[in-house]
Amino acid sequence: MVTGIRNTMYDLGILKSTKFKTPIINVGNLSVGGSGKSPMVMYLAQYLSKHYRTGVLSRGYGRLTKGYDVTNYESNYKTVGDEAMQLFERFKNRFVIAVSEERVPGAKKVIEDMDLDVLVLDDAFQHRAIKAGFNILMTDFNDPFFRDHLLPAGDLRESRIGYKRADIIMVSKCPDELTEETKQYYISRIRPDRTQKVFFSSIGYDENVYGKEKMLPDNNLNYYDILLITGIANPKPLLEHLAKFSQRVKHLKFRDHHNFTDDDIKKIVAEYKKLGEYKLILTTEKDYVRLKSFDYLRDIVYYWPINVVIDKKEEFNQIILDYVRKN
Repeated sequence: MVTGIRNTMYDLGILKSTKFKTPIINVGNLSVGGSGKSPMVMYLAQYLSKHYRTGVLSRGYGRLTKGYDVTNYESNYKTVGDEAMQLFERFKNRFVIAVSEERVPGAKKVIEDMDLDVLVLDDAFQHRAIKAGFNILMTDFNDPFFRDHLLPAGDLRESRIGYKRADIIMVSKCPDELTEETKQYYISRIRPDRTQKVFFSSIGYDENVYGKEKMLPDNNLNYYDILLITGIANPKPLLEHLAKFSQRVKHLKFRDHHNFTDDDIKKIVAEYKKLGEYKLILTTEKDYVRLKSFDYLRDIVYYWPINVVIDKKEEFNQIILDYVRKN
């Protein structure tokens, strides 16, 4: 009821939404937990930076600081959060990565200070104080919003009807072999209006896992006992992919954005020592930016990069470029 009233007040203009002259693309979802927002933000920023001066603004969830900050070589996950740090570790200064829990002043500052042509907002679908020009709504193939319910009965942050604010609905984490029949079923359940487009995407894993100074081809993982460490909302896709390469996996699951403590590290080390002679610690790219800060783990932890693979990518890219060009 509260979220419904709040959305109605924004729809009626009782609560103010700030509109920017600079094109803003918002990536979000209706549910709590992982729906593939981070890989999509990564994809958009990487693609747009080939054509425009691009920035990403996130809340900086999990950091120990407050206020506005721009990620640089002096930053770490404690000052800007793990997602911003993950982006910087991979792309460095290819595009601007800023954090601010106050999205409106944060957006104003990063656009003006960095002279941006386009800004990508991370996880701001419910943050309606900014009126994004283009909204991409992510929904998990295995847990789509049209089958979900509001908290606490389900995982929805707001009513399903919120999907109508989206310009694109992206069904994420789809199986590699997705039939046209299945696509049409999802589209029929989503019921997009004539202005909305539905796309489908899957997770693409790198062919290598990476450590501090070396990498291993994924087909070499079967030689190792693996301790898998995850601090993400939904580790199931990673577990399923890893099972293709190794059956000798011990999984330690932590909550999303978990800040690892010394006791956590002691537990990880104890489990690691129980493994066989040939062993390694494997984690996600997001968790790696936190785990590598611990001296003992730095040389034995590897991460597995992922990218989003979009069905009808050329059509999707063209829609994004057309929005930025026209605005």
